[in-house]
Amino acid sequence: MGTSFSAQPGLARTVYTRLLLGVPALWAILFIPAGTLAYWEAWLYLAILLIPMFFVFRYLLKNDPQLLERRMQMREREVAQRRIISLSYLYFLVAFTLPGFDQRWGWSDVPPLVVIAADLVVMLGYGIFFLVLRENQYAARTIQVEQGQRVISSGPYALVRHPMYLGVTLMYLASPLALGSYWALLPALLIVPILVARIINEEQVLERDLAGYREYKQLTRYRLLPGVW
Repeated sequence: MGTSFSAQPGLARTVYTRLLLGVPALWAILFIPAGTLAYWEAWLYLAILLIPMFFVFRYLLKNDPQLLERRMQMREREVAQRRIISLSYLYFLVAFTLPGFDQRWGWSDVPPLVVIAADLVVMLGYGIFFLVLRENQYAARTIQVEQGQRVISSGPYALVRHPMYLGVTLMYLASPLALGSYWALLPALLIVPILVARIINEEQVLERDLAGYREYKQLTRYRLLPGVW
């Protein structure tokens, strides 16, 4: 904790390199199908995503570089998780290119107030995501249990066992409307079974490798959505 930027030059380079590669790729996914830069919904959506992301990266570089390094890891150890992630790539490609084609051909007419409301839901989802990062320094991108890791049952983990996925679900389900597309809601719904499969396998790993997780499951009943599942 409290590590300065200069103490983590390699990590900082990795973070900013991925941003420099990822931002143009996301821009292309949104704007090339649209065939125009006059797509205000996409510009607003990018701002909603990238401005908070930049500050979160800076916060983690300064306050918890170990967690940020875990978030930079991409290679899943579990075979089942690798298969699930492969399916998610197809979901992402379809769900995020379709709004651009919708914009180009005028299939949807989403009112500006609905677009802005959806952007607020995206922000809410990202806020939940950030709360999880602050609460759990072992919230890695990949499914793994590290030496010294303990069960977290406070903060958002007192409500559901997988609050990060709750935030991600809100973000992805709201994204089509934030991008001005009703039709993109259809492929966006695929995120639900993908996350359900990921959660089921993740809980098997946690029960196997993380001491106290079985007891935590008794304490916090719901996995993703309070009162539902």
